[in-house]
Amino acid sequence: MSLSLILIAIGLAAASGLPGLGLSRSSVWGQRLSAGFMALAAILGLSGAAAGLFTQHNPIINFPWQAAGHSFVGLDALSAFFLFPIFLMGGLGAIYSLGYWSQRQYPHNGRKLRLFWGLLTAGMALLVISRHAMAFLFGWEVMALAAFFLVVTEDEKPECCQAGWIYLIATHIGTLTLFGMFALWRWVTGSYTLTPVAHDAISLPVMNIMFLMALVGFGLKAGLMPLHFWLPGAHANAPSHVSAMLSGVVLKMGIYGLVRFLWLLSDPPAVWGGLILLLGAVSGLLGVVFAIGQHDLKRLLAYHSVENIGIILMGLGLAMLGRSLDRPEWVVLGLAGCLLHVWNHSLFKSLLFLCAGSVVHSTHTRRIDQLGGLAKTMPWTAAMFLVGAIAICGLPPLNGFISELFVYLGLMGAMTSNGLAGSAVVIVAPVLAMIGALAVACFVKVYGVVFLGSPRTASAMHSSEAPASMRWPMGVLAVCCAVIGIVPIVLTPILDSAIAVWMLDSDIMSPSVCMAAPLEAVSVLAIVLIALFAVLSLVLRLRHYPLRSTVTWDCGYAAPTSRIQYTASSLAQMIVTLFNWVLRPGMHRPHIEGVFPHAAQMHSHVDDAVLDKLLLPFGSRIEKWFGWFRRFQHGMIQQYVLYILIAVILMLSTLIPFEEFITRLFAR
Repeated sequence: MSLSLILIAIGLAAASGLPGLGLSRSSVWGQRLSAGFMALAAILGLSGAAAGLFTQHNPIINFPWQAAGHSFVGLDALSAFFLFPIFLMGGLGAIYSLGYWSQRQYPHNGRKLRLFWGLLTAGMALLVISRHAMAFLFGWEVMALAAFFLVVTEDEKPECCQAGWIYLIATHIGTLTLFGMFALWRWVTGSYTLTPVAHDAISLPVMNIMFLMALVGFGLKAGLMPLHFWLPGAHANAPSHVSAMLSGVVLKMGIYGLVRFLWLLSDPPAVWGGLILLLGAVSGLLGVVFAIGQHDLKRLLAYHSVENIGIILMGLGLAMLGRSLDRPEWVVLGLAGCLLHVWNHSLFKSLLFLCAGSVVHSTHTRRIDQLGGLAKTMPWTAAMFLVGAIAICGLPPLNGFISELFVYLGLMGAMTSNGLAGSAVVIVAPVLAMIGALAVACFVKVYGVVFLGSPRTASAMHSSEAPASMRWPMGVLAVCCAVIGIVPIVLTPILDSAIAVWMLDSDIMSPSVCMAAPLEAVSVLAIVLIALFAVLSLVLRLRHYPLRSTVTWDCGYAAPTSRIQYTASSLAQMIVTLFNWVLRPGMHRPHIEGVFPHAAQMHSHVDDAVLDKLLLPFGSRIEKWFGWFRRFQHGMIQQYVLYILIAVILMLSTLIPFEEFITRLFAR
């Protein structure tokens, strides 16, 4: 029954955009019907996933086609775990778009957006429940193409098209890598069916090749540094609810693919876990460092996705080390941190992107330095953004603290071990602490510049709160962040079920998540913090201080303006200077001369280290190198026919038995 509900939900999601295609561009009923279908798909999908988390058997639906191996889709606790964010954001995003991307405001691309939104949700859900390589790759490709068309929703803008093409190239490089991996899997196992194999069924060299291919293919989708180059542009230029889906859910399909691939192999080498752990640390640290240097609100949030993917991989790397070294407590803490952070990141990062969409919807800009003082005109958005900021920084009493606590406890326990595990953990544990501190600094900058102070432009001054259809999804996500942070013990049965699927070896008795971490004490701490905050707020509200008016200390300025406020650049300058060796910021200083100089501005920017400073210059150089080839492209059909004829003659010449002819010639 659970798998049937999920399949019905996938069908509803895939068909949700079809009613709008039959209606006129000016009709709003297509959007309303699409949102209704997506909401129904979300309810059915979440119900099926909830049932699948606690089922004792793993239902499989066979497909009567020999090429598909007769085993097409199935459901276990691990698949059900990843289905939750897919259907939750699929439904909430459709409702959010009613106010954010209404059909009347966007008659030319609204129908396209809703069609591919449903296909994206359906493709992700299909690949999560796939039990055969063909079904997995089919869902993967539907997801990839739908995401491309969503990124280029505003295809009249050159920056959107550029971001979309970069994403398409990156995702298909990953897809081709996965094709090779599954072909190698078929060669060594004799089947495309995704079921675990014995530890001696695959030789170590072949396992290493498959692991590296999986790391590249799934790492490109997850945004692992340095494979993240497509991510900032795509997330920044897509509609904000699409950015929320890309960051909160689509990236996790790369994590799911890697977790599921590692599930297939029962005895992985310990070096795999160490490599994943170190790559996660690098991705987390560099992701937050690049985020601090950004001036675009959505681009900043995109780099924080790279950071949080790093934290997820740190948990997965710890679990891999525990599995290889027979340390079940490391597996439980590492995988619990990895999986719970998948949920947590999908919640608070989606919340932050929806809040950013509210800001963009009201002010029509993503530039942080053109905002300011929005807490006065957009109090709901400001409050929701604050919830998301506290959660993403890993601070109590919200959900980000819980998943990072699991990773911290696992790393602290592994520090005492000898060999590879101890060495890797000693390096990684301080990095995780540094990531949290830098995240706090980054969001102090963002919240202070965007929501506090005085408006810097007219658009910020005349901003207004988002409509109810946009506020309600934010509230749902904020409540989820608070519930997980305050009562995390309710999630322990869910995490235990997913971890049990991944462990495979029933002979190893693994402790429960609630036994490995002091979750009850965490709940008490969260309640105490909330109570102290409530009491302090009440005391400040009851005590009335007399208001006095005086002249503001204006540093010598007789008429201070909003330009005197700290900007995003000035708040981040110290940290950007500290990491100058990796950020390489560009500074455009003004030329000031004379006693009474004209108005001048200073501008700084931090380009992406991989895309802007490596791939694009390398691509331009390759284009120059092959410029000579253009002489063969004159647009004349006769020449192209001649090229085809030459190619056919060359291919036919390979059939001539030259070797036999030469042998007979010399024999004479």
